[in-house]
Formats: sequence, structure tokens, C-alpha cells
Amino acid sequence: MGKLPVLFLAHGAPTFAIEPGILGPRLRELGESLSGAAAVLVISPHWQSEQLQVMATAAPETIHDFGGFAPELYELEYPAPGHPQLAARTAGLLAEAGFEVSLEQRRGLDHGAWVPLLYLFPKAEVPVFQVSLPYAIDPAGALRLGHALAPLREFGVVIAGSGSMTHNLGEFRGPVDGNAAYVSEFRDWVRKAVLGNATAELVDYRRRAPHAVRAHPSEEHFLPLLVAAGAAEGDAARVIDGGICYGMISMESYKWGN
Repeated sequence: MGKLPVLFLAHGAPTFAIEPGILGPRLRELGESLSGAAAVLVISPHWQSEQLQVMATAAPETIHDFGGFAPELYELEYPAPGHPQLAARTAGLLAEAGFEVSLEQRRGLDHGAWVPLLYLFPKAEVPVFQVSLPYAIDPAGALRLGHALAPLREFGVVIAGSGSMTHNLGEFRGPVDGNAAYVSEFRDWVRKAVLGNATAELVDYRRRAPHAVRAHPSEEHFLPLLVAAGAAEGDAARVIDGGICYGMISMESYKWGN
């Protein structure tokens, strides 16, 4: 089916799994256009490691790696199979690109993977595997990681960076009086950079983007966007508008390629 698209999927708070909002139906529609995918590879901020790892689990469990949310969230399961063969191929590509990498045989799917996939592939029939996000990786390294993963698109793999356009947990669950202005200002800056394929600006977002540190006190939820941009290799992007939740979580998502 040719080279498959690259995605950046906002997973927001775990409650996205039961509160589809604007983004959920749009991901369902997008998933219908991806029939025939051999697998989906997810890079999530909720699997960080010292050394780069690739999940090679044949039947990954659903990890409920969050606390204090509605009881029904802990009953959700996403029983998609893994894909050990593609995981091994991925590890080979990363090693060829100069990354130190190993296979992880027991890892399950964290909520950064399964929550958006509940909408994208609701039948859980498409195999899923993950690549970890190294603790020490920076935006330039995340872009380079995406470049190394790009050849997987030719093998029927949908590459998906899962994160959040804004992610300031210090403001989450606080009083909500409309959407915070900094959220849309940061989102609009990133949107312009993504649509303009301005990867140098995205790499330097911490210095150039308005309110970058407030939008992301730590970087792990933004770095999957850089991985996706690297894997896209200059393909045209389009916006998947997800709105703003809780006044401070932008659910903006993107798709690159056909």
C-alpha cells in the first residue's frame, strides 16, 4: 500500500479514553483510512529508559500507569498483538543509525499508546509495538531517532508519536475559567512550524516558541512530536484539530503523508 503516514497523536489525560471530545471521532475516521497497515509503532513519553529499547512482546498487556482517575479506566483493555519480527527489524535499523539499542521481551502497552489507539484502531486487530524514549534524549536526538525509524513506513508500519501539545500538570485539575491564552499561543506557533516543515525551529522550540517552558515544564510529552517530524522526512503535514481540554491541555494532532 506504499509508504504509510506518520502521526502525532495527543493523548492528553487518561480520561481521553472515556471522554472522546473532538479528537476521538477524528481519530476513528483517520483509522478507517489506514486499513491494511502491518503494524503501528508508538513512541510515548510513558516509556522512558536509560538505553533505547524496542518492545518485542508477542502479546503485550494493557498497562494502567496512572492513579486517582475514574474506576472504569482501570477496567479498559487493549488486547492488540505485538509484532516481534518488526520489532527486531526496528532494532536493526536503530543500530545501523548508531543508536545503542536492545529488545524488551516483556513490556506492555502504556496509556500513551493504548488510549489514542482505542479510537484509531478500536478493534485492536492491528499489531502494536513501542520504542522507548531515552531519558537523556534532546529535541535534536528525537529528530534523529525519527529519521532512523522512517524506513519502516515502506514495510507497512504507521509511525505514531504520542504526547501532548501542552502538558503542565501543575495546572491540571485546578480551577477552569476558559482556555488559558498561553495554550493557544504555543499551539499556534508549533502549528506554523509543523506546516512549514521548519524542523530547525521545532528543535529550538524551547528558546523560540512563546510560553514553551510553561507549556512543557519537562520535555517528554513534546519530544514524540520531534520523532514524528523526523520520520515524516519532509512530507506535507495536516492538522487534526483536537480542541483544548480542561482549559490547558491542547489536543492538537498531526498527520504527515498520504
